[in-house]
Amino acid sequence: MRVGIDVGGTFTDFVLVDDATGTLSTYKCLTTPRDPSEAIVAGIRALEERSPGCLERMEEVIHGTTLVINAILERKGARTGLITTAGFRDVLELGREIRYAAYDAFAEFPEPLVPRERRLEVSERLRADGSVLKALDEGEARSVARAMRDLAVESVAVCLLNSFENPAHERALKRVIAEELPEASLSISCEVLPQIREYERTSTTVVNAYVKPLTEKYLRRLEERLASAGFRGRLFVMLSSGGVTSAQTAAEFPVRIIESGPTAAVIAAQHYSRLFKLPEMFCFDMGGTTAKSCLIQGGEAGVVSSFEVGRVQRFCKGSGLAIQVPVVDLMEIGAGGGSIARRSRLGTLQVGPDSAGAEPGPICYGRGGREPTVTDADLLLGYLDADYFLGGTMRLDAAAARRGIEERVAEPLGVSLIQAAWGIHDLVNENMAAAAKTHIAEHGGNPGVVTVAAFGGAGPVHACGLARKLGAPRLMVPPNAGVGSALGFFAAPRAFDLVRSHKTALASADFAQIEALFRELEAEGERTLRRAGAGGPVEFSRSVDARFVGQGSETALPIPERDFTRLDPAEVRRRFDDAYTRLYGRTYPESPVELVNFRVRTSLPVRPLSLPRLAANGRAQDAIKGQRRAYSGLAREFLPFTVYDRYRLAPGARLPGPAIVEERESTLVVGEDASARLDEYGFLWIDLAPEAGHGTQI
Repeated sequence: MRVGIDVGGTFTDFVLVDDATGTLSTYKCLTTPRDPSEAIVAGIRALEERSPGCLERMEEVIHGTTLVINAILERKGARTGLITTAGFRDVLELGREIRYAAYDAFAEFPEPLVPRERRLEVSERLRADGSVLKALDEGEARSVARAMRDLAVESVAVCLLNSFENPAHERALKRVIAEELPEASLSISCEVLPQIREYERTSTTVVNAYVKPLTEKYLRRLEERLASAGFRGRLFVMLSSGGVTSAQTAAEFPVRIIESGPTAAVIAAQHYSRLFKLPEMFCFDMGGTTAKSCLIQGGEAGVVSSFEVGRVQRFCKGSGLAIQVPVVDLMEIGAGGGSIARRSRLGTLQVGPDSAGAEPGPICYGRGGREPTVTDADLLLGYLDADYFLGGTMRLDAAAARRGIEERVAEPLGVSLIQAAWGIHDLVNENMAAAAKTHIAEHGGNPGVVTVAAFGGAGPVHACGLARKLGAPRLMVPPNAGVGSALGFFAAPRAFDLVRSHKTALASADFAQIEALFRELEAEGERTLRRAGAGGPVEFSRSVDARFVGQGSETALPIPERDFTRLDPAEVRRRFDDAYTRLYGRTYPESPVELVNFRVRTSLPVRPLSLPRLAANGRAQDAIKGQRRAYSGLAREFLPFTVYDRYRLAPGARLPGPAIVEERESTLVVGEDASARLDEYGFLWIDLAPEAGHGTQI
C-alpha cells in the first residue's frame, strides 16, 4: 500500500492505493498551518480507521507541500548569510539590471533574503574556463567564516564566480565553514546549481539556504510523527519537476520542492491524457487558496528551467526572486474557494487574490471568518449541500454566508444578494479563463480543442463555467476529483534532474569530453536514487542547451543517443536549426552555435497505477438523491437541478443537465446546456454546448 498526501493552503488531501487490487481510499481535512504534520498524522489515523491494518502494509508516504514557498512568501526562513567572490556582494540587488516596468519610476523589487550586512566577500577569482586567476586564501576564508559566526547566522550560502567550471574554492570554503560554524546549515552553488548565470545561481543558492533549516526540521518531525503513529515505510517528496525523491534529498535541496504540491495534479492529468490518448488536455486544479493549471500536449507536460517566486507585481516577469531549477510549466492564480470578495476602490466587484485559507476560512465554515468568499457564494447559489460538505463531516452555515455577502458585497455595490453571489462565482471563472487563455496561447495550444480536466475541492464546481468561457468542447472529471491531485504522486517516477554548464563552440567541441560529462552526471544521479533506497534499472535522458554565439537565451535539444561521441557537429547543428525554426519561424545558418548546459534526468520506471473498473450494473435513476434548486447562469434564475450520488452511478450512465453530482470531497455542477456520462473507470465526461454568453452582470 502507498499513500499520497497533498498539503494545500486550505485542505490536506489523502489517497491510499492498494497496488495489489487497485482500490483507492480517500480522506480530506483542513490543513494545520502552524504545523502541517498535525493534519498529516490525523489523516493517516483516519485512513487506518477506514481501512484497518493499512498502516502495517503501508510501504510509502509520498508527500507534496507548500511549506517551502510559504516560508519564502512570508519571510519565515532562517537567518542566512552569503559569501561571494570579491566585487559580487550586491549581485542579489543588481540582478540583471532590467526593469520589469520600464516607465514606472516607483517600480519595486523584492527585498533580498539576505541583507547587505550579512553578505561577505573572499578575494579569490576563477577565469571563465575554471582556471585559477587568484587562489583562495584559507586564512581569509576562516576570518570570513568567523565573521559569519559573529553575525549569528543559522544558514550560509556560498556562490563564487565560475565555480560551475571548477568547484575547488567552494569546496574548500565548505570545509572551513563546517569547522568554524558546525551548527550552521550550508548550501554551496556547485552542489545546488552548477550552472552559468551568476545572478540566477546566487539567488537559487540563497533560497536553498534560506529554507533549508526549516525544511530539515519539518521533514525530520514528520518522519518522527509518522513513526509514532505506526508507519514503518519510507517518506518521499514530490519535486517541482514532476519526479519523486527521498525526504533526505528534499531536505538537502529544498529549492527543488517549491512547487511540490501544485505539480501533483499535473502529473495525474498527464497520466490520464496518455490513458485516454487525448492530444491536448488542460489540467485545472482549484483548491481553497489558488487555482493551478497546465496545458498537456501529446501526453507531456512542459518543464521549464527557471521561474520566479514572491513577485511584487503578480503578473510582471522580473518582479520576483529568480529560481533556476526544473519545474513543471504550470500557471498559478489567486483564485480558490477561499478567495475573498469585496468592493474594490473603483467601486467594482473584486475576487481574490487574497484568501481566507484554512484559518479562519470562509464565513460558512463557522471558524471565525468574516470575509465573504467564493465558497460562500457557491453555497448560496445552491451548488453545495450544507449538510454534505466533506461527506457530511463538516456542516456549512448558509445563514452566516448570506449575512456576509449581503453586508460586505451586495449592499456596498447596490445589487441584490443573488446578483452578488453569482457575480462572485462568475467573476472568479472569468479571471481563471483569462489567465488560462494566455497560458494556452503562449504554448501554441487551441482552447477550442482542449479537454479540460478538473481537480480540487472547488474545481468541479467551476469547471463547466471555465470550460464555457474557454470555448472548450469537453470536460473530464476523474473519480475522487477533490483529492485527485494526490493521485498524481503514484504516476510520478523516482527521478532527479542534474545540470552542468560548460560553454563550448559546437564546431570545435570535444565530444569525448562531453560524453564524460554526461556520464559523470548520470553517475551522480544514480547515486542520489540509490541513497533513497531505489532498486532496479535506472533510466537516463539527456539534453543540451544550445544558442547562437552572443545570444542571451538557449534552445533545448533532446539527445536520445546513449553515446555522444557517435554524433557529429553537423547533425547537432541540424537539430538545433530545426528546433529554432519551430520556435521562431526561421534560423540563421551563417551564425555559429555554442553548447552551454548539459542536462540529465535519472529515473526509475514508474510503478504501474491500475485503475479498477466499475461494476457494470445499475441505472442512473438509482443514483438520484433528489432535486435542489440552484442558480442557472443561462436562465438567470434558480432551476431544479437533479442531484446524483457519484458512488452509486454505474458505467454508461448518462446525466442530462441541469445536474449536480456529489462525492465526499467535491461537487460537479452540470448546466442545462450540457450532459454527462460515466465511463467504465468512473470518469465523468461532460459535453458542452456552444457558449450562450452569460458574463458577469456587476
